[in-house]
Amino acid sequence: MITTINPANGKTLATYGAMTPTELEQVVVQAAAAAAEWGAVPVSDRLAVLTRLAAELRAADGLADLITAEMGKPIREAEGEIEKSAVTAEYYAAHGTAILADEPVSIDGVRAWVSYEPIGLVLAVMPWNFPVWQVLRFAVPTLAAGNGVLLKHSPNVTGSALAIEAVFRAAGFPEHLVRTLVVEEADVPETIERLIADDRIAAVTLTGSNRAGAAVGAAAGRVSKKSVLELGGSDAFVVLADADIGAAAAAAVRARFTNSGQSCVCAKRFIVEAAVADEFIERFVVGVKGLAVGDPTDRSVAVGPLARDDLRAALQRQVEASVAAGAVLVAGGRSVVGPGYFFEPTVLTGTAPGMPAFDEETFGPVAAVTVARDADHAAELAGATQYGLGLSIWTGDPERGVWLAKRITSGAAFVNAVVASDPRVPFGGTKRSGYGRELAAVGLREFTNTRTYWVA
Repeated sequence: MITTINPANGKTLATYGAMTPTELEQVVVQAAAAAAEWGAVPVSDRLAVLTRLAAELRAADGLADLITAEMGKPIREAEGEIEKSAVTAEYYAAHGTAILADEPVSIDGVRAWVSYEPIGLVLAVMPWNFPVWQVLRFAVPTLAAGNGVLLKHSPNVTGSALAIEAVFRAAGFPEHLVRTLVVEEADVPETIERLIADDRIAAVTLTGSNRAGAAVGAAAGRVSKKSVLELGGSDAFVVLADADIGAAAAAAVRARFTNSGQSCVCAKRFIVEAAVADEFIERFVVGVKGLAVGDPTDRSVAVGPLARDDLRAALQRQVEASVAAGAVLVAGGRSVVGPGYFFEPTVLTGTAPGMPAFDEETFGPVAAVTVARDADHAAELAGATQYGLGLSIWTGDPERGVWLAKRITSGAAFVNAVVASDPRVPFGGTKRSGYGRELAAVGLREFTNTRTYWVA
């Protein structure tokens, strides 16, 4: 049995029966058959269903409330997550034909072209922090490309997973083309490894921890199957001395504390040139202390609970270990007493390599501020991480920001803007943040057979 818990109050939401091995096998049989049929559907017909999907997402009664209830996301952000998913469906409906079109190649004496063809059924192992957007970000382009989706979502958002499946059916996708697997948590590793080895599964994608990513990537490698891994992040938010400090500090609050800090692409390490460090820290701390913490169904609340109590305990250990190593606690730093899994919005200054808040991914409302001597030192500190997902640089000279960004390895670099995902540009990481890309043209082609045709 799988039980979901409301992290705002610790109360049980619902209980779900796990699928038996026989039921899981039936789902795979049905989904593989549906994927084979879907791959033969003309691209224009597949994309037309995406337009209906956008409408169904916007009309899905109670879906935002379910997200908030299951993982504690503030309700306005839950609504935004659904709207972003709808916009992504519309993007691919509008641009999918051009992206998937055959590409002629000019070669004397032959007719040659490159085609992007479906590969079949794709297994997706998804996390809880964006219960709808995380799935739709992968599933929309994957379905547009002519594939099927087998979804293994995080147990604590099982209701959202089943609701997503229902939305796809309501939009007009074939009944078994998008299926949710409900698996006992203890059985997940063995089940995922077995599915990856199954000849009916063409590829696998995972968003989650490095440990889970290593297991999935290794399993896919053993059977020579395509995998995409979107793993952890410890993004740097670099503030140079010539930046607009007021704008940078305000953006820093948004960059760290959206989704209550529970995002791989949240800024986590704030690296500030010494000349403006005091001003930035003062403004940043004022903004952080002004964040409303509480019931995520309240539209005035900016920071809700952490999704699980064990995540809160892990965050507390990271804060305490960083302070013991020399960091200075200037805001927050403690679990909130009372029901639910709340943690105070927290700012640590004086952080440096060797401290958990700098070296590890902090998945919650904790910001680590580090002072750099100059721009060169800032680049060195920003790159001193095992992760490489996003990077944000703030400066009065955008070209200088681009120049600095090229010295730091990441999957995306934003200058005078907060790192975000957008259907028009690729999303993904480097180093231990994973490999492969979602969104944009490359995301639509990620799970296709890029096939060469050469006709003499």
